[in-house]
Amino acid sequence: MPSKIDLTGFASRGRAFLADLADHNDRGWFRAQKGRYDAEVKRPAERLIEQVTPQLEARRGEALRAKLFRPHRDVRHSEDKTPYHTHLHALWSAGDGRAWFFGLAPDYATAGAGIMSFDPGQRAAWARAVAGPAGADLLDRLAAPGLRPAPPLDRDSSGGPLADRVGLVVWIDGLEEALDADPVAALLEAYARLDPVQDWLATHL
Repeated sequence: MPSKIDLTGFASRGRAFLADLADHNDRGWFRAQKGRYDAEVKRPAERLIEQVTPQLEARRGEALRAKLFRPHRDVRHSEDKTPYHTHLHALWSAGDGRAWFFGLAPDYATAGAGIMSFDPGQRAAWARAVAGPAGADLLDRLAAPGLRPAPPLDRDSSGGPLADRVGLVVWIDGLEEALDADPVAALLEAYARLDPVQDWLATHL
């Protein structure tokens, strides 16, 4: 049962499986290793989502929709025909497009928050907001230690470092050790550090 899954060490075991998958990215290998994938990646990730969701919703005061992405790649229009992603991605999304992200791969363990792509109304609201004092406020929030906006801020833009963006997601990297000790606490702590950015987006967009 999912409730009996021990998440201690989940990040290390998951990253080890994903590293092996990167070395053997074919359907035959994956079918043979499906039990290991379920035990070391899928079911622990589902348990992690199950535990994070109510706590994140309670702290944020809003309903969130959780999603664990499937490992299968859509290769129909890609030159790369390897069938599986070599990362684990999950997210919690709000109704206005804001989301909280989790990514695990052989070479990264990260949490993020923000909006991947502004809709037309949000683009207009963004342009108005960053042109005024709210833009300076956001830059101060983005300057907090350990935050990585993606893509990076364009300090050379004629309109300012925020003007030309079509979305804003901010990441906290290097979570491998914290995720191994207690992945639920690690993610909730990371998301709390990202609250000032999410609050700004909720207020101004």
